[in-house]
Amino acid sequence: MVNFHKVLISTAIVFTLGFAVWSAMAYASSRQFWALASAVGFGVATVVFVLYLRNLKRFLGEE
Repeated sequence: MVNFHKVLISTAIVFTLGFAVWSAMAYASSRQFWALASAVGFGVATVVFVLYLRNLKRFLGEE
C-alpha cells in the first residue's frame, strides 16, 4: 500500500510541477494575475509534495 501511495504522490508532483510551468508561461504571455497566482500556488504545492515524499517514512512512523 505504501508503494501505491508513493506512485500517487509522484504523479501529483509531476502534475503540479507541469501546471506551475504552464501557468508561468501563461503569465509571461498575458500578465494576468490569475496565471501568476496559479503558478505560485502550484509551485508551492510541488515543493510540499516533494518534501512529503522525501519524509514519508517519518510521517508513517517507520523511522
